[in-house]
Amino acid sequence: MNREQISRIAHAEHPIKSPLDDDSVRRLLERGLPRGDERVLDLGCGGAEWLLRALAMCPHLHAEGVDISEEALAQARRAASDLGVQERLVLHHQEAGDFVSSQPYDLVLSFGATHAFGGLLPTLAAAREHLAPGGRVLIGEGFWDRAPSQEAREMLGDFTDLAATVDRVVSEGWTPVHGHVSTRRELDDYEWACWGSLASWALDHPADPASSHVLTTATTRRSEWLRVYRDTWGFVSLVLRRTPDCL
Repeated sequence: MNREQISRIAHAEHPIKSPLDDDSVRRLLERGLPRGDERVLDLGCGGAEWLLRALAMCPHLHAEGVDISEEALAQARRAASDLGVQERLVLHHQEAGDFVSSQPYDLVLSFGATHAFGGLLPTLAAAREHLAPGGRVLIGEGFWDRAPSQEAREMLGDFTDLAATVDRVVSEGWTPVHGHVSTRRELDDYEWACWGSLASWALDHPADPASSHVLTTATTRRSEWLRVYRDTWGFVSLVLRRTPDCL
């Protein structure tokens, strides 16, 4: 079983692939979509869960998503059809970094995809290329809530603390107009959902050749979360606008 298949199973009960509950997602979208008739782009959309929710919230909104996973895009198309929003959703099967459009977007999203651009700041630079004047960016990023162990750094990456993360964003010409720091409940719910879904799948499919591998993966990832990074890692979501050059 490949990484994409494991991710699909892990997120079966938590389709937003970030530690955010439904109310937090809704509030972030409301802040990012003040009019309700915006053009929205999701760079690395996966199954387009953010776009589907935005389209359901705003009947005059139009959205586009970009992702390299044909399977995830097919899932998004089926979900859009079920919701009756398929005519307002366009999906592109390609690398997010290669996507170009003749028209700008009022909101550019990126959650769980900053690795595709090489990190937070390169992702914001890519988003800037697609942003209409006065537009907004909605992005999520991890941070260290307290000093991590070397093992945690090697496992999750070279994050900074929350203040330094926001300072880096501001130094690149962005002004935060809203933000949300995921709560302990959101962080824990996300991890339990992911590794619990994997474990349940393995237990429900004992005859599948991948069952043992999936259960081992669930057990390993759960242990890493509890023992290595649970007490040190956090997640922040930011709604950003461009800072005028004159300021």
